Amino acid sequence: MKTYTRSPEAIAALSPESYRVTQENGTEAPGTGAYLHNSEPGIYVDIVSGEPLFASTDKFDAGCGWPSFTRPVEPANIIAREDRSLGMIRTEVRSAHGDSHLGHVFPDGPREAGGLRYCINSAALRFVHRDEMEAEGYGAYLPLVEDRA
Repeated sequence: MKTYTRSPEAIAALSPESYRVTQENGTEAPGTGAYLHNSEPGIYVDIVSGEPLFASTDKFDAGCGWPSFTRPVEPANIIAREDRSLGMIRTEVRSAHGDSHLGHVFPDGPREAGGLRYCINSAALRFVHRDEMEAEGYGAYLPLVEDRA
């Protein structure tokens, strides 16, 4: 079984933007994230630990300026925390193993998919295309991203 951990080497390899977002609870500017318009099949993993977070089949265009997902692929890989910054109460989401700040979850997602919108910074993610998932150790998640007729 693949293990997911946070390491000093992974932190040191982050781009300045990914470091700011994941380690300093930053937010990338709306509309600028590399994965905002990505529609390729695959999974999104934590940029620090590699733990699987979201599937392309659960991604939707929320019109908010950040990649949005209806649910995590492994709920145990997401930790929710109350966030009272910016003068409001929100729910921050972090990766369980990498302890990366990912973004926030809101209750205004598609009702037919559970009603949640995980609003996630691209800078906190690494995309693994369906064609590379098996080779990178994510083969167990292939059924989540197979073509749907």
